[in-house]
Amino acid sequence: MAPTATTTTTGEQQQHPRKAVGLAAHDASGHLSPIRILRRSTGDDDVAIKVLYCGICHSDLHTIKNDWKNAIYPVVPGHEIAGVVTEVGKNVAGFAAGDRVGVGCMVNACRACESCEEGAENYCARVVLTYNSRDRDGAVTRGGYSDMVVADARFVVRFPDALPLDAAAPLLCAGATVYAPMRRHALGAPGSHVGVIGLGGLGHVAVKFARAFGAGKVTVISTSPAKREEALERLGADAFVLSTDAAEMKAAAGTMHGIVNTASAAASLHPYLALLKPHGKMILLGIPDKPLQVSAFALIGGGKTLAGSCMASISETQEMLDFAAEHGVAADVEVIGAGEVNAAMERLAKGDVRYRFVIDVGNTLKAD
Repeated sequence: MAPTATTTTTGEQQQHPRKAVGLAAHDASGHLSPIRILRRSTGDDDVAIKVLYCGICHSDLHTIKNDWKNAIYPVVPGHEIAGVVTEVGKNVAGFAAGDRVGVGCMVNACRACESCEEGAENYCARVVLTYNSRDRDGAVTRGGYSDMVVADARFVVRFPDALPLDAAAPLLCAGATVYAPMRRHALGAPGSHVGVIGLGGLGHVAVKFARAFGAGKVTVISTSPAKREEALERLGADAFVLSTDAAEMKAAAGTMHGIVNTASAAASLHPYLALLKPHGKMILLGIPDKPLQVSAFALIGGGKTLAGSCMASISETQEMLDFAAEHGVAADVEVIGAGEVNAAMERLAKGDVRYRFVIDVGNTLKAD
């Protein structure tokens, strides 16, 4: 199928004259089809990147389906972008043509607020997301389901040589999203017992990082008995708790120092908080479409902490990639061609992926 044209204004064409091709959803059906898009010229502070791989995040599915009621169609998703530098602006000193680089969940921020000044641009109130957002020039951002991107060098990270780009692409979202709060809250400290709720794109990487941090015990908590063998045999978890089994949950009560909650289901948190030791912490990473239920007594009784975390800063993302390369951590991926993306979305909606789809953009997404 030949790429279709996208609507542009004269002003956008002047600011974004570089032609590219991508995969876009045009309505809430979420069906992705080829589209011609425009990218900006490489500015003085920019890096132009040939996209080789892009991971498929569950956020992509939510956005193209307009589940969060914020889609700006046509949507070109993708914020797990891995590729090589093709051009750098005159002010860019840290990157050169041929470098293996990535772009994660954000591409800009205000750079002046307290969060930005503290290096926590992921919490900037004016953060610009990699796609389905408006950049500072007013243009809608387009993601990595495309053959090239142009990004400010401050929002570009470097892949160590030890990381394969296909398996490392999901680390830019899934990896960074679990790594940053685990480090910040000392989940996975040597000798500690860490629980991971949900064994999907985020959960399987959380298990790997917990092991790499030196946790004394890693337990996967899931509603699916089919995940038991996956957790124990494939990912190396020490234990598995079936959350629908009252006996297993009771046996694990009060044993965990911390829990990484990657589940996106809106369920009561009370039975999961009961798994924590006094002063234990649960970090919320999943985004349910309905409010969560939590009893005040479930927190107060044991002096427990319930916290949230969103993405990761650029410095945390680079630190995570360096750590992953040193300890051999990467995502388990299923690499697909651009023509398979709609089927992959259908499978993702059913949870039928182990554990991240990655699009082979460089070899399969072509202009006519």
